[in-house]
Order: sequence, then C-alpha cells, then structure tokens
Amino acid sequence: MNFEHINDIMHKNREKGTLYIVSTPIGNMEDITLRAIRVLKEVDIIAAEDNRRTRKLLTHYNISTPTTSYHDYNKKRKGKELIEKLKEGGNIALVSDAGTPGISDPAYHLIQLSLKEGIDIVPIPGATAIISALTISGLPTDRFVFEGFLPRKKGLKKRKLEEIAEEERTIVLYESPHRIAHTLSEMSLIMGKRRIVIAREMTKMYEEIMRGDCESLVKDVREREWKGEITMVIEGKRP
Repeated sequence: MNFEHINDIMHKNREKGTLYIVSTPIGNMEDITLRAIRVLKEVDIIAAEDNRRTRKLLTHYNISTPTTSYHDYNKKRKGKELIEKLKEGGNIALVSDAGTPGISDPAYHLIQLSLKEGIDIVPIPGATAIISALTISGLPTDRFVFEGFLPRKKGLKKRKLEEIAEEERTIVLYESPHRIAHTLSEMSLIMGKRRIVIAREMTKMYEEIMRGDCESLVKDVREREWKGEITMVIEGKRP
C-alpha cells in the first residue's frame, strides 16, 4: 500500500463523523463526568432511548443539543438514518435511559453498523449499575459474570438458574420489580443459602441495599411492593 493510498483513507475517515458512546447517570444527576457534559454539548445530535428522560438531564446541565429517538422498536430504521448522518460528517452521541450504552440496550446494533462503515467510535465512560452494585456487594470482584435479564419463559428461566448455580464466579443480574419475588423464590430452591445482594434504585433518593442469602430474603421480598430498577449480585458456587 503506497503513502498516497494511506493518505486517501485517512482523509476519508476525517470526512466522516464520530459516534460517541456516552455514559449518563444511573440515578443521581451528579453521576456524570465533565467530559460527558462537554461531548453532549458539542455533538450535532444526541440519539436517546427515551427523549423525555434524556431531556431532563440536558435541561439540568443547560445542554441545547437536539435529540432523536433510537430504541429497540426503531433501531433498524433509525440506525440507517444515523449512519447516513455520520457518513456526512455529523457527530452523534448515543445515550441510554441510564448508565452506559451497550449493556442490555439497542446500542449494539448501531455500533455494529458503524464498524461496518468504518466510523470512529469513542467511549465516554461513566456510571453503570453492574459495577456499582458489584463493588459494594462484599462478594468477590476479581472474577464475575454478567447475565443481564433472566428469560421470561418458566422453563428457560429454570434452566438458566440451574446453569448459574454451577457458576463459580460472582454473578450479576438485572431484574424487574414485578418479577423479583418469584425469581428469588426460585433461586432459594435451586441455590439454597447462597449469599446475595439486592440493590434497588442505585444512587437515587430511595436507594436500598438488601443483604442476606437466597433463603432468608425470600420472606422479606414477598411481603413488600417493589418499584424501581434492581440489580442482583449473587455469590458464585464454592469449589
């Protein structure tokens, strides 16, 4: 490859825009970096899962950058539109509802499209519920695995829990409020007295951390109404 060809490639890449993967607060509005605020102000457009939620953050920090919706239901159509903007030289910040994009959200699709088109992707790191819950759990952090949300179907969910029960690394899961009681009941049957930490509404006003084991927490969980986002950190199987 000669130098003229290399220079042509570099020039073409400079003509394209950059996709910024921007971490936003998981709860508290102060869970954001100075760099993230600067990037959100400087890009041409912000692609957000929920414009209403993102607008609250932008208003808080006096950011007037226009937004566009990008979520699971429109990612194929909107992904193509965003790629065209990037190819034309526009810079885009991709944000999720909360935390770091690419973790159990539609960011993966846009990132794959960007890679195929040779578009630069720059991470703007920040808060994520997975790491926040893991670090305060008191469980081993040197080796862990993230499983996202458990399957909804009963049979698939049971098989996944049985699989997780054999995992020796610390396990991190997301769970919804209306499923947490049933999930913990199943865990108690499969895992017994395995240590577990349940983190609810992390960094928000009503943040709550519950510690115990799968069996002992079942009653407490069943007797209350659950709201908000939940992250579960589970002790791995002891060798």
